[in-house]
Amino acid sequence: MALEVWLIYLLAAVLLSLTPGPNGLLALTNGALYGLKKTLYMVAGGALGFTLVIALSMVGIGALLQASSNILLIMKWIGGAYLVWLGIQIWRSSPPDISVRPNVMSPSANKLFTTGFLAAVSNPKAILFFGAFLTQFIDPQRDIFIQFVIMAATFVVIEIITEILIAVLAARVRHWLQRFGRRFNQVCGGMFAVIGISLPFSN
Repeated sequence: MALEVWLIYLLAAVLLSLTPGPNGLLALTNGALYGLKKTLYMVAGGALGFTLVIALSMVGIGALLQASSNILLIMKWIGGAYLVWLGIQIWRSSPPDISVRPNVMSPSANKLFTTGFLAAVSNPKAILFFGAFLTQFIDPQRDIFIQFVIMAATFVVIEIITEILIAVLAARVRHWLQRFGRRFNQVCGGMFAVIGISLPFSN
């Protein structure tokens, strides 16, 4: 994986992690309710779930590439269009409505881990998204497995760092999102649309 491609992927992965989603909202809520130590179990479950989703996406992409090398170009255009559509949806979405209930009994570590894992894998759009997202950065001339390891490790590490930071800053981030969440969504949505438009034209 070329360094310049990885750097663009890194930027896109950071944007994706910062965009409000199920696991980010879980980190925010659990961080406020139970503290960082308990939330780490949820973060670990989510990391495993994202690794599985990325692996399934890469298996599908690899199978298509074996069928025809021209499929990657088609997938890049379809994926780019999907990212533009997703950017528009994020742009138009409302800020997250997060209510924290005091005096809630802390769940077990296993339950938090399972919750994080299921939040990452249960969304049927996740594999479709990663299928669209990862195809923008794949070089069919290079080893698919090595590219998977690099992209999966990069995304999962970024996601872990982001969710830990959200959990640590739970109270402040919660109020900030409620106040500036729509503008934040517009910035992230606009950048997703730019990535979706530009990447299909890259080599």
